[in-house]
Amino acid sequence: MNSFKKIALAVVAAMTLGTIVATPASAAPMTVAIAVNGSAPTNNGLSSTAAVALPVPSDNSVDATDALRFIATVDTGTAVTVTATNASIILATATSAAPVTASAGSASATIATGTGTTATFFVFTKTIAVGTVVITNQGTTTTYYVQGTAGNVNTVSVAGADVAAAGTQNTYTVTTTDVFGNKITGVALTATVANGTLDTATATTGSGLTNYGTADFKVTLPTSGNSTVIFGLGSGVTAQTAIAGFAVPVLTAAKVITNRDLAAELAVAQAALVSEKAGRAADKVAADAALAAALAKAASDAATAKAAADAAAVTAAAELVKAKADAVSAKVAADKALVDAVAVKDAEIAKLKADNAAALAAIKKSFNDLAKKWNVKNPKAKVKLVK
Repeated sequence: MNSFKKIALAVVAAMTLGTIVATPASAAPMTVAIAVNGSAPTNNGLSSTAAVALPVPSDNSVDATDALRFIATVDTGTAVTVTATNASIILATATSAAPVTASAGSASATIATGTGTTATFFVFTKTIAVGTVVITNQGTTTTYYVQGTAGNVNTVSVAGADVAAAGTQNTYTVTTTDVFGNKITGVALTATVANGTLDTATATTGSGLTNYGTADFKVTLPTSGNSTVIFGLGSGVTAQTAIAGFAVPVLTAAKVITNRDLAAELAVAQAALVSEKAGRAADKVAADAALAAALAKAASDAATAKAAADAAAVTAAAELVKAKADAVSAKVAADKALVDAVAVKDAEIAKLKADNAAALAAIKKSFNDLAKKWNVKNPKAKVKLVK
């Protein structure tokens, strides 16, 4: 058992030594320096709560102020691998000679140091969600966090019922977003209504979990007529200007609310229901009458068929009786004919017998007469008479 443990320990030691050898003993630890537009950011970016804040490139140009620059110092001749989530990697920011738009960049990159010892790249983001930047060199990995700050208002949109009951109050939620669809908090909004009542004419988009980038307005409909509500930006709000390559800003939203007269609709529906019930009742009467007629016809047809069947049965029975009588008469006639034929044959046989007896008697008499004459003439040679 002790020998086995020693062998196992030796194997583990050999594997450990192999792992250690895989990384050159001369490998220098990777160091990373970050900056925005040449200055160190307020947050160090080493945790999600200390993410480096970056403005989204709402002018469609990724400038030095929009990107976080990374300078990784490593061993000469090695490569730095970078992967990003909720962010894009570029190797240089925009200049007048070499523009870099918001659609540029990639989620991963490998940067070789060549004969130098540093790898430089930039990261920008278009979302206010926290993103990660994972940097790896020779087994050393460092993760940084970035988070975008929303741009100016590019879109004002509204959600709520298009049709509502007269006199009811309905909530309409207005959302403000930048050119990348990020919700924006703290935006002052205004609302005006034609043919209706607003609970408030102004509101500000919230920053909570349930109202982030949104504000609610309540509209009370009149007793009749449709309502039109228009939502827009309040004073002091900076709106997005039209930028080539981006969607045209939509800075107002309108909602036309169709006013429903529920009492009138109910009356119409009730009248339609009454009419439908009457129609169904008439349909039932007609169906019942059709069923009764069908049942009566079926019964009549059955009775007719039975009478025909009974008559056919009587005829068949009569024909059977006649056939039996004819058969009996035929048998009687056949039996009589047979009796008559037998009587004729018997008479013929009796006559034949009588004729034969008379002929035989005559033959015997002739023979005996001749025999007598013979015997008289030939007493010594008498012939015996036939009886």
